[in-house]
Amino acid sequence: MAVYTKVSAEALSAFLARYDVGELVSMKGIAEGVENSNYFVETTGAAVGGLGPAGEHSRTRFILTLYEKRVDIADLPFFLGLTAHLSHQGLPVPAPIPDRDGAALQQLEGRPACLIEFLPGVSVSEVTPALARAAGDALARLHLGVEGFSGTRPNTLGLAGWEELAYACKAQLSAIDPALPALVAEELAWQRQTLPADIPAGIIHADLFPDNVLIQGGEISGLIDFYFACHDRLAYDLAITHAAWAFDDDGLYRGDPVAEALLEGYRNVRPLTAAEHAALPGLQRGAALRFLLTRAYDWINTPPGAMVTRKDPMAFARRLRHYQLAS
Repeated sequence: MAVYTKVSAEALSAFLARYDVGELVSMKGIAEGVENSNYFVETTGAAVGGLGPAGEHSRTRFILTLYEKRVDIADLPFFLGLTAHLSHQGLPVPAPIPDRDGAALQQLEGRPACLIEFLPGVSVSEVTPALARAAGDALARLHLGVEGFSGTRPNTLGLAGWEELAYACKAQLSAIDPALPALVAEELAWQRQTLPADIPAGIIHADLFPDNVLIQGGEISGLIDFYFACHDRLAYDLAITHAAWAFDDDGLYRGDPVAEALLEGYRNVRPLTAAEHAALPGLQRGAALRFLLTRAYDWINTPPGAMVTRKDPMAFARRLRHYQLAS
């Protein structure tokens, strides 16, 4: 999450008038993340009871998302339909809020926009084996919960996407680290020869980092940020989640208790096939490469003045080297 597009209070008030959510009370930009512009929004809520001429109001919170250039507008019905489906299945996924005409996708400040259900909880800040196990459990339940969802979307950040990002960054990778161009080139060559095809596939989250998991009372209360969701191998989603949870922010391995708890939590709900188990080390290398390249691209191309926290690509170079040595 981030803020690239500024929204005025006047524009947001007019936007909220399409909904039965009351009037604007407050708004605050969210700096974390790199993909879209996001705000916390609080409204007076719908009037309840009959106290006084205006009734009594309860405050209600939402997330407002404005979709920026990396998100293809044509994909938004898929993303919003997926989160609505998962929420309907009882998973802790924030649903898009429709306006009075039933439309969830809107326009605001020249950008596609959506008002989204606010889920209580805080992002995971300290990864423990217990939370890693819960994340694995939640990911497996998500993979089972997408059954029956008719939408689909190809993974634009698969091998072909990695190749494009590497080409776009090539001239400046060495400015990030002198060893980075060789590391990327060697891993791309290895991935071209080893990517597995014949393992179970379906809709995956593709970005289940600790900051996309909300915790309340020691339990998972929300799974958020589905804007990389796509059709791909389910074990690749597990590999991404492993790369996200088994290492700290600097890319240093947290240790086997966390990594094994994550895998155990997943397998207890959805056991891996023998082919998936065999493919997992290579998929973990691919996951590390994917985030190395997207972080490098964002590091190079984030516009000055954007209210966004850039993330260090080298944290995923360290993950990639760890996986290379282990495979």
